[in-house]
Amino acid sequence: MISLTKAFLVLFGSASIMEDGVSSFMSHSSFVLPSSPSRSQESKLFMADPKKRVVVIGNGMVGQRFMENIIDLDKENKCTVATFCEEKRAAYNRVKLTSYFETRNPSDLSMTEEYDDDGKTAWFDENNVEIFLNDKAVDMDTEAKTITGASGKKIDYDVAVLATGSFPFVPPIPGKQRPGVFVYRTIEDLEAMLSYVKENNVKSAAVIGGGLLGLEAAKAVADMKVESHIIEFAPILMCRQIDQGGHDALVGKIEEMGLKVHCNARTEAFVGTDGSTDSDSLEPVSALRFSNEGWDDLPVQMVVVSAGIKPRDELARKAGIAVGERGGVVVDEQMRTSAKDVYAIGEIALYNNFIYGLIAPGYDMAGVAAKVVAADDIGIPTDQDEIPAFTGADLSTKLKLLGCDVASFGVNQPKPDDEDVSTMSWNDCAGGIYRKLIFNKAGTKLRGGILVGDAGDYTKLHKLAMSGAELPENPAVLLTPTSARGQQEEEEEEIPMDANAMICSCNDVSRGTIAAAVAELGVEGANLAAVKKCTRAGTGCGGCEPQVKSILGQELEKLGGSLSNHLCEHFPYSRQELMAKIRLEENLSDVDSFEKIIAKYGSGDGCENCKPVVASILASLVNDMILDEGRDALQDTNDRALANMQRGGTYSVVPRVPGGELTPDQLIALGETAKKFNLYTKITGAQRVDLFGAAKYQLPDIWEDLGKAGLESGHAYGKALRTVKSCVGSTWCRYGVQDSVSFAVKVENRYKGIRSPHKMKSAVSGCIRECAEAQGKDFGMIATENGYNLYVGGNGGANPVHAELLASDIDEETVLKYLDRYIMYYILTAEKLERTAPWQRKLPSGKNGGGPIEHLKEVIIEDSLGICDELDRRMQHLVDTYHDEWAEVVKDPEKRKKFKQFVNTDENQTRQETIEFVDMRGQLRPADWPADGQAQTNWKAPDTDVFSRSEKSWIKVGETTDFPVNAASAILYGDTQLAVFNNQKKGEWYTTQNMCPHKQAFVLSQGIVGDSNGTPKVACPLHKKTFSLETGNELDGDLQILTFDTKVEGNDVLVYLPAVDEVDAILGTKGLRVLKSDCINLAEDAIKVKLASERKAKVPKTMLMAKKEDTQD
Repeated sequence: MISLTKAFLVLFGSASIMEDGVSSFMSHSSFVLPSSPSRSQESKLFMADPKKRVVVIGNGMVGQRFMENIIDLDKENKCTVATFCEEKRAAYNRVKLTSYFETRNPSDLSMTEEYDDDGKTAWFDENNVEIFLNDKAVDMDTEAKTITGASGKKIDYDVAVLATGSFPFVPPIPGKQRPGVFVYRTIEDLEAMLSYVKENNVKSAAVIGGGLLGLEAAKAVADMKVESHIIEFAPILMCRQIDQGGHDALVGKIEEMGLKVHCNARTEAFVGTDGSTDSDSLEPVSALRFSNEGWDDLPVQMVVVSAGIKPRDELARKAGIAVGERGGVVVDEQMRTSAKDVYAIGEIALYNNFIYGLIAPGYDMAGVAAKVVAADDIGIPTDQDEIPAFTGADLSTKLKLLGCDVASFGVNQPKPDDEDVSTMSWNDCAGGIYRKLIFNKAGTKLRGGILVGDAGDYTKLHKLAMSGAELPENPAVLLTPTSARGQQEEEEEEIPMDANAMICSCNDVSRGTIAAAVAELGVEGANLAAVKKCTRAGTGCGGCEPQVKSILGQELEKLGGSLSNHLCEHFPYSRQELMAKIRLEENLSDVDSFEKIIAKYGSGDGCENCKPVVASILASLVNDMILDEGRDALQDTNDRALANMQRGGTYSVVPRVPGGELTPDQLIALGETAKKFNLYTKITGAQRVDLFGAAKYQLPDIWEDLGKAGLESGHAYGKALRTVKSCVGSTWCRYGVQDSVSFAVKVENRYKGIRSPHKMKSAVSGCIRECAEAQGKDFGMIATENGYNLYVGGNGGANPVHAELLASDIDEETVLKYLDRYIMYYILTAEKLERTAPWQRKLPSGKNGGGPIEHLKEVIIEDSLGICDELDRRMQHLVDTYHDEWAEVVKDPEKRKKFKQFVNTDENQTRQETIEFVDMRGQLRPADWPADGQAQTNWKAPDTDVFSRSEKSWIKVGETTDFPVNAASAILYGDTQLAVFNNQKKGEWYTTQNMCPHKQAFVLSQGIVGDSNGTPKVACPLHKKTFSLETGNELDGDLQILTFDTKVEGNDVLVYLPAVDEVDAILGTKGLRVLKSDCINLAEDAIKVKLASERKAKVPKTMLMAKKEDTQD
């Protein structure tokens, strides 16, 4: 036999040596040698055996379902199936465990047929399935492909399926070892409890856990005729399935049955009959002790722990198979593990970092795994067009708990960052009925719900939620069968449906690419950040981000998911909801700062998503100077500098030109200023002059010159009114019927500077020839013989929308009155970065139909909501409190300091020192940015710490008052720009390179400071790439920035830095300047620099040297 094995080794290569010394060829070859072949088998060794052995480890409900599936698929009998079963009987229905008391016959719970005396059923013999009862798999060799049971039985496999399930989680409560403390999981557990109750005359018991299993256990205890106390750590029962309203209704039902509910319970110990509370005593349990202040001991004679589950992954861990940090075997969509030919399903499977503890997802996994195994491993044709995949599961449940209907389906508790939510609730306290339905924001689709006390229509509601279909009736009708039925339709924002439609022109990303990415990421993994990362859509100018978000939402709905509209992790509200809360505050001084608002309505430090939104809300309601009192730290990229940041970190200057009207002197002033500062000049598409290429430190001087000519801020940097375009109208044009220029000037001067959810544009045409294109604007006026026709809700851009007629033949004062209300209604109710066109489409229809425009007529003209007085008052406040932001800066020395390039020196690095400028038709512009991945993009520091052997010193870089609160400023160290961050919210300081590695632009000090799950971060103002301020790692990518220790002594801010020339070798501006040519080899240059220990350190005159300390400080 050995010689025969050697022949196989020669022919086929490596083999593994079994314990009996016989080699077994273990590859995907059809040749398989048994470990101990019989003489009759020996004659068949040269024949190809087509049968594969599939071994299922665990014979619970999911493992059983897998075997049934694979057998159903294996019509040609190409495989054999075996299973290890730790319990003394084959698979039974754990979901119905409490019904065991009805007959106490295990066969009534069997998943197949009646149990025989050995605990097996006829199903196994009928299907040629070998089952090893009372035999726990204890060892698995994924190289030799063998599994060993506790009995010592070892079998080989071609495919192994881990279905070991979970075991009850028992919190580390002192006394858990006592007699009378049980878990609730198996038939044997129930039998043990029954015996203990009878033998110890148990009258009262506590069930630890108020989830699904806990309530099932409480029912089991009640069925034993024992007083049952439900002990829940959380504030409510079933906190994963229901909310406070559902809890109240459920508790009412439970307590009617004589059970007691204790929530917010902090169990400190299981007390013994001798009063002991230690972890060693074996005295029977007699009471529960709590750490809650004022709570007495609860006398009980039995404790049932049902506080959750933990995956049984010990076998996988021992075999070296990848497991999650908190347990569970990591699987992909085909349920494959990290080990070849090994799958995992059910409560042991960790998919997308989530363990599915319900039976339905387990069955889905079993179905997927069976199809994949059949097709890929056994060679069974499955006639499938697509590869089977588990991409998440429906966690809906309907139970009869303690006699009370309890059901939850779909998105029953939206996550804090889920913004596509609206809810309706029905709370019948007397009848013990609670119903909460969750719809999408538009109210057109049912997303989920909670039903307590009456779940008779669960099937209908569940189907509506899972299908994602448009609601066939008014959402309110679904809440209760007796509600009046009506109909309300809301339209979705129009987004190109063509897969080839270009969405992100910056990165050449089509709708189809985004849709494919969402499908690949799946419901659990697809979010805006993930889609942007893998497609790059929205990472350029950012203008397409709202469309990307809309497409993401649409594609998620197709997959049965949904898109949150919460601002971010820091605010569980949409912009509209947060605006409503702030707007309704009785005392606005209670919410007149970001710190007050996040303390009241949010959590954490904020971020680049929520801070600008709050800044905009404050500007829309209060309208104070946006750079005062720390509000500059909230502003987005452009607002903080009062200018548009352009490529390379320079800025553009756009003065306001109301109605497009300029005097010759103003034109001359624009030309002289552009010439003086060598700025690139261009006429914009909205009748204004744009001056490009200014450094931030130059902006106050530029605006001082422009202000002398009567030019004021054009607010091109803000989400505000940009321009009111006009034709020459009746003053010059022979066709004009109204003075469109004068009216445009009047309109622009009224609404200038008003912050809104997104930019607004307007136009006035002097006649029906529409030369100003008023119907393509957010609001536009077209002159008639009798006045103006007012159009609203249009826009140009990537997806042009034609505005709708709001009113006809109205005079100028009426136009302004209606516009006051329209703009303010938009400001108060639109979402973040939502233009008027999509906002308008989402409004409800008018009372008698006619779509959103009729609703607007009712609100704005007829005052159907009774809010016109408020809209008028709020708009007049904004008009009355207008201020030219640049005029405020120019006249205030303290505000001018905010534009200083470096806080520690008056030296400046010019724009040409950070990026090369090239000539284009007689004007200078920055050199083109290379495409991502090419030289001078995605800069990386050397892999090793080049400063590890450097002699470092604490360098004073300024005083605490030099640095803005919760923001950053740049400092100059030799030729290196560094960003120093004053995170007052956390009481911490950080220093990093100022250069963003993505495009090598020196801009990080202009980024918004915030946190992500507690990690302090900065968002690059150019493309919103975020970096940890502690480690320098990019939070959603693989870029990295260098960081330096920072501390404060007295009022001095100190940074721990190597010598100047060492830092300059890596981060010097000259070496990182973006050129037309390839970038230099930074790591190589660094090697050429001598260490400080080899030469005398040079310290710039602009800095003061603090005491030197060793590198272990």
